[in-house]
Amino acid sequence: MSDQPSRRHFLRLMASACGLSFAVPGLDLRAADQRGDERAKSFLTIWLGGGPSQLETWDPHPGTRIGGDVTAIPTTIPGVEIANLYPQVAEQLHHVSLIRSLVSKEGDHERASYMLHTGYRPEPTLVHPSIGSIAIHERPSDGVEIPQFVALGAAEFPPRGGFLGDRFDAYRVFNPGETGQNIKPLVSQERQGRRMANLELISKSFERGRGAKAEQTLHQHTVDAALRMMTSEQLKAFSIESEPAELRAAYGDSPFGRGCLVARRLLEVGVRSIEVSLSGFDSHANNHEVQAARSRTLDPALATLLKDLVERDLLQSTIVLVTGEFGRTPTINPLGGRDHWPSGFSCLVGGGGLRKGGLIGATDPHGDETRPVDPIEVADLYATILGRLGVDYEKEVITPIGRPMKLCSGRPIERLIAGT
Repeated sequence: MSDQPSRRHFLRLMASACGLSFAVPGLDLRAADQRGDERAKSFLTIWLGGGPSQLETWDPHPGTRIGGDVTAIPTTIPGVEIANLYPQVAEQLHHVSLIRSLVSKEGDHERASYMLHTGYRPEPTLVHPSIGSIAIHERPSDGVEIPQFVALGAAEFPPRGGFLGDRFDAYRVFNPGETGQNIKPLVSQERQGRRMANLELISKSFERGRGAKAEQTLHQHTVDAALRMMTSEQLKAFSIESEPAELRAAYGDSPFGRGCLVARRLLEVGVRSIEVSLSGFDSHANNHEVQAARSRTLDPALATLLKDLVERDLLQSTIVLVTGEFGRTPTINPLGGRDHWPSGFSCLVGGGGLRKGGLIGATDPHGDETRPVDPIEVADLYATILGRLGVDYEKEVITPIGRPMKLCSGRPIERLIAGT
């Protein structure tokens, strides 16, 4: 072994002299070794597909006509109770704030998912970009050699780049924690080189005479990005084999649990936008059984993720949003289910300089009032998040059809911003 100090060792010494911190071996200094306010902010969405019931998660009304079979348990936010299906999240709730009064006008799964991903209602002539796509478009991460927007899990309606372009779509990983297909070359380096040289000849021949149309295929962009990722040390962030068995067990032996652990590793590398999805909350029949089954996966994974981010000093630089496309009706239908409910549903949001332990809004415990107290528009929530990410949410861009469009139409919620 050489006695000469490595470049990485030298950088560590220099950074240490400046008061920076370290924890993750084998990753790039600029992202992996920075913590707290040293890091650029990232956005992590925990997407609960199908519409989780607010009454069986974060806004229970036990003992009432609409309360169902859950009871309420205290949390680490004084005076705030959540459903007894989430005892581990209850212990970590003080790290985030709870909104019980989100409102939307979309009650269809696809349209509501669009709304909750973009902050806009669907339109026939325009596809709006997701908040995660806006984040990487406006605040790209220098030095990140793997995709800057990663969607973990098999979500039915994944986040899209919309009018910003397909290159801002999320890179999808359907089985988090497993090595992806075709990530490593199957041939020798020499043969790989010959293949790439031949591909370049074919690509240049294709581009000849096609101008911008060739660029629109994103062919060269995709090839360049794939090759950069295949040879990057940061690719290790997708693997959880090096994580302690105890920690992996705490997240849960499920695709969602593994996805949350991979998300934490991607945040350490400096990936700007991540979505981890857990589907199956659509409970038109047997609501309690459906919601309870999902809680057994969500509770340990989300609680461990929050605890892990705090212990690694990553929550200060990561905005975490836990939401689905809508909630579920206060009334229980003849099949024992709850139907779609876009008026007065819940989300958790925190980290990245947002206020901790806050509570906004309330719903009628008797289910008579459809409008919640202190309603919060989705666009306002996203203006808040984009602002904390350092994005000018009011920026107006010209879409491909020549239409000027703001990145976000909302206004920040001052009560969610720490120090206000």
